[in-house]
Amino acid sequence: MSAIFHANQRFIDVILEVPIKLSLPNKKRWNLALATIFVSRTLQSHFIQSAAKNKTKVSPVPSHRVAIDVDELEPHPSFPNISQSNLTRLVKDRELAQLADFGGVEGVASALESDAECGIHGDAEEILRRHEAFGTNTYCRPPTKSLFHFVLEAFKDLTIMILLVCAALSLGFGIKAHGLKDGFYDGGSIFVAVFLVISVSAISNFRQNRQFDKLSKVSSNIRVEVVRNGRRQQILINEIVVGDVVCLKIGDQVPADGLFLEGHSLQVDESSMTGESDHVEVNHSQNPFLVSGTKVVDGYGRMLVTSVGMNTTWGEMMTTISHDSNEQTPLQARLNKLTSSIGKVGLTVAFLVLVVLLVRYFTGNTTDENGNTEFNGSKTKVDDVINAVVRIIAAAVTIVVVAIPEGLPLAVILTLAYSMKKMMADQAMVRKLSACETMGSATTICTDKTGTLTMNQMKVTKFWLGQESMQDVSSSSIAVSLLGLLHQGVGLNTTGSVYRSSSESQFEFSGSPTEKALLSWAVLELNMEMEQLKQSCIIMQVETFNSEKKRSGVLMKKNIDNTVHVHWKGAAEMILAMCSGYYDQFGNVKALDDIGRKAWDEIIKGMAASSLRCIAFAHKQVPQEELEDGTAHQKITENCLTLLGLVGLKDPCRPGVKKAVEDCQHAGVKIKMITGDNVFTARAIATECGILGVNKGMNDGSVVEGAEFRNYRPEERMEKVDKICVMARSSPFDKLLMVQCLKEKGHVVAVTGDGTNDAPALKEADIGLSMGIQGTEVAKESSDIVILDDDFASVATVLRWGRGVYNNIQKFIQFQLTVNVAALVINFVAAASAGEVPLTAVQLLWVNLIMDTLAALALATEQPTKELMEKPPVGRTEPLITNIMWRNLIAQALYQIAILLILQFRGETIFGVSEKVNNTLIFNTFVLCQVFNEFNARKLEKKNVFEGIHRNKSFLGIIGITIVLQVVMVEFLKRFADTERLNWRQWGACVGIAALSWPIGWLVKCIPVPEKPFFSYLKWQNITCMYKQLFM
Repeated sequence: MSAIFHANQRFIDVILEVPIKLSLPNKKRWNLALATIFVSRTLQSHFIQSAAKNKTKVSPVPSHRVAIDVDELEPHPSFPNISQSNLTRLVKDRELAQLADFGGVEGVASALESDAECGIHGDAEEILRRHEAFGTNTYCRPPTKSLFHFVLEAFKDLTIMILLVCAALSLGFGIKAHGLKDGFYDGGSIFVAVFLVISVSAISNFRQNRQFDKLSKVSSNIRVEVVRNGRRQQILINEIVVGDVVCLKIGDQVPADGLFLEGHSLQVDESSMTGESDHVEVNHSQNPFLVSGTKVVDGYGRMLVTSVGMNTTWGEMMTTISHDSNEQTPLQARLNKLTSSIGKVGLTVAFLVLVVLLVRYFTGNTTDENGNTEFNGSKTKVDDVINAVVRIIAAAVTIVVVAIPEGLPLAVILTLAYSMKKMMADQAMVRKLSACETMGSATTICTDKTGTLTMNQMKVTKFWLGQESMQDVSSSSIAVSLLGLLHQGVGLNTTGSVYRSSSESQFEFSGSPTEKALLSWAVLELNMEMEQLKQSCIIMQVETFNSEKKRSGVLMKKNIDNTVHVHWKGAAEMILAMCSGYYDQFGNVKALDDIGRKAWDEIIKGMAASSLRCIAFAHKQVPQEELEDGTAHQKITENCLTLLGLVGLKDPCRPGVKKAVEDCQHAGVKIKMITGDNVFTARAIATECGILGVNKGMNDGSVVEGAEFRNYRPEERMEKVDKICVMARSSPFDKLLMVQCLKEKGHVVAVTGDGTNDAPALKEADIGLSMGIQGTEVAKESSDIVILDDDFASVATVLRWGRGVYNNIQKFIQFQLTVNVAALVINFVAAASAGEVPLTAVQLLWVNLIMDTLAALALATEQPTKELMEKPPVGRTEPLITNIMWRNLIAQALYQIAILLILQFRGETIFGVSEKVNNTLIFNTFVLCQVFNEFNARKLEKKNVFEGIHRNKSFLGIIGITIVLQVVMVEFLKRFADTERLNWRQWGACVGIAALSWPIGWLVKCIPVPEKPFFSYLKWQNITCMYKQLFM
C-alpha cells in the first residue's frame, strides 16, 4: 500500500507541478493532505464496488454496449408503483418469489393500470403515456449499408485496382513527357472511365440493397390480436404497449415479454432463445413467464405485456443481428462458375496479347503516330519505355475487364430485385431470393384447399338435428335442454370471441373463419348469450384442436348444480365414431345402432358432396364416480358420447381459381390438393376448381385419404404418387411424405401451408409458400414466399414471374457472351497480326459499361409473357445455356468478328480514311452491333423481336441513353475517348453494318437445333461409342 501511495504521490506531484524546493514543514503538510485525499478516495471506491457486487448481477449484454444498473432507474411518474427495471428483471430472472412480492400477475396488472379481462383503454393519449414510460415495441437494427460502402466494394476488384495503377503511371509519365496541359489525357481518361464504371455499379447495388431493406421491413409487419377496452382487435406488432392483453394461439409468435393471464394447454417453443428443442408449458403455478420471440406450439391463452422493444430479451438479441441481403441464390452460384470459366479464358487471351505486344515492342516492330520505330535500344528514353509498357499492360488488363462477365451476377440481382418489387404488387412477398428462380422450374404444386382455393368465408348453410334437416332454424323450434347444450358446445369449446359494445350495436366475431361462422350462427340464429354462458360455467380442462385428431374438447362444470360435462367438436365422421347415441329435436336421446350410424354416414356424405365442411357436436355428462381427485388434469372422456347435431359450412371457391389452375396445367405443372376435409368434400371442391375431371377420382386412384397413402408400401407409394390429384383427411405428416416422394422422383415441388404443423413440409419443399392472412408466424418463417392474399391465383402469378426471372437471365447471358467472344477474338487476332489492339482501354471500358450495367438494366426489366406459360418446366439438370442460345450467340459473334476484322485490315482502303478514323469506325461499329443485338436478345426463339417492346419503357430508355452517349463519345470527347469525328456517310455505314444483325438473327432462328444439349455429345462415353462404331 505504501509503495502504491508513494508512486501515486510522485505522479500527482508531476501533474500538479509541485515546487521541488519546499521547506520541510510545508512538504510534510503537502504529503499529509495528499495522503488524506488518497486514502479517503480509496475507501470510497472500495465501498462502492462492494455494494455493487452485492446489489447487481452481470448484465448479459454484448461487450460493445454499455451495461446500465437497472436498479438505479426510478419508476415513471405516470406509473409510480412499478419501474421498467423491475418488469424487465421479473421475466428475465423468472423468479416466482419476485412475482409474489408484486402481488402476483393481478398485482402487476393493477400497477400497470390494466385489466386482465378488458385490457387497457387504448386511446391515443394513453398509448402516448405508455410509450413515454416504457418505450415502443421497436428494435434498434444495425445501420443499412451506405453508398460509400458499395463504392469501396467496387474498388476492391483486382482488375480495377490494376487499371487504376496503370492510369496513375500513365498520368505521371504523360504529364512528365508532354506537360500538364496535354499529358493528362491518356491516364485521366482511364481514371474517368474506371470511376464511371464503379459509380454505375455501386449505385445499382445500393438501390437494390435499399429495395431488399424495404421488403424486409414489410415482412416484419406481423399482426397480433389484443384486447383493448374489452374488445378483441388486430394491431401491428410494433403498436403493442406495456399493459396490453395479448391473445395467443397455436403458431403465434410471442410479441413481447409478459406474464400468463389465462389459457389452456399453452406450450411454447423457446429454442430460438435457449437452443433447447423441448416445448415449455406455461401456467399459473410454475411458469407464468413468456419471452418475446418464442413460438406457441400448442394451446391458447392470454398474456399481460410487461416489456417491449429494447427492454425485452429478444430486443437485446436483435441489436447484434445483421440482416445481410448478400444471399447467394443457386443460379448466382452457377453463374459464378460460368464467370470463373470465362475469366480464365480471358486471362489466357490477355496474357498472350501482353506477351505478343511486349515482344513486338522490344524487337522494334511497332511505330508511333509519325511512323517512327518506338523502341531503338539504348537510344530510347527510359520514360518512353516505361510509358509504352504501362500502355501495353493497361490494354491487356482492359481485355480482362471486358472478358470477365461481371454483369452476370449484377443481372441476377437486378432481375430478382425487379421481380420481387413486381411480385409484391401481385400479392406475393419473397422472403428468400432463391425462391424466385426455383419457382420457374416447379413441376408440381401441392396446395391447401381452405383459403387458397376457396375464399375462406365460412357460413353455416345446413343444420341436421336428429337425422332431420332443420331448414328454418330458430331457438323456439329446439328443445330448451338441447338448445342449452348446443350453446355450451359452440360457446365454450371455441378459441373465438363475441364482442358487443352496446345493445344497439352490431356483434363482432373474432377467431378463425370456422369459429366465426359457428359463433355468428349460434348468436344470431340460436340466441346464444356469450357472457351469460361464460359466467354460468367453469372450464376445467381443454384439449385444443390439432391437425392430427381434427377435433377439440372441453371439460366444464355448471355453477348451478356442480355437474361436470364434456363437449366435443370436430370432423363429423370422427365425432360420430365417438358417439353411442344422438338427440332428436325434442331433446330425447336415441341409441345409435348400425342402421342409425349408416344413416348419419349418408347424411355426412351428402353434405360433403355439396362442397360443405361437416362439423359435428357431441356431449356427455360425466358421472361423479368417473371424476378423478383434483380435476386440474382430468382426462376428457372420448367415448359413449351423445351426438348433438351436424352443421354444414359453405366456403365458395375463389372466382379466378379455375383459370389459374388451368394456366398451371397448361404450363406442364401438376396441381395436387391436400386437405383435411373428408374425401367427398375434397373431391367436390377439386372438381369445381378444375383439379379433377368430371366423374374422376372414384376408383382410378386420383383421390386418396391420408391414412391410405401413409399405409402404402414405399414402392407402392412411389408408383402411385404421380397419379394422385387429391389427398383428403390428411395430416401434416402425410403432406411431408408426399413432398418427399415427389422430390425423390425428380419433381421440383412447391407447397402451400398455413399452419404450424405445415412447417416441416414447407421446409422440405423446393419452394415453400405460406399464407399471409391465415398463415401462422411459424409457417411464414418456414416458407420462401408469403402469398399475401391467400389466393391460388397469386401462386400462378409467382410461377409466371419465376419463369420470367430465369428467361431474363438467359437473355442477358446470350447477349453478354456474344460480346465476350467477339471482343476476345478481335483483340487477340489484331494483336498477334498487327501488333496493336484496335480498341483502347477507355473504349473497352465503355463497352464494358454498356454490356455489364446498362444491358443488365434493359434486359432484366422484361415482364414475363404468356408464351412462358406455354412451355414445359425447366428441369433440374437442364443446362443454363441451351442449344437455342448457342445457335444465336455463335451466329452473332461470327458476324461481328468477320465485320470488325475486315475493318481492321481493309477498312482504311474501303473507306479511304486514316488509321485513327478507321479505329473510330471499328469502335463505333462494335458498340452499335451490341445495341442492335440487345433487340435480338429480347426473344430467344421468336423471330419478331419487337413484340411488346412498347410496354417496356425502361428498355427503350436505356437504348436511347446508350446511343446518345455513344454519339457524345465519338463526336465531342475526342481527346478523352481517343476518337475522330465521323461524317454522315461513315455514321450511316456503321449503323447499316450493325443493323444487319437483325435479319441475320431472323434467318438463324429458322435453323432447327436438337433438343439434346450440344456439350452432352462431348462426354467421354459418347466419344468412346462413336469411336467403336466408326473403327471397330
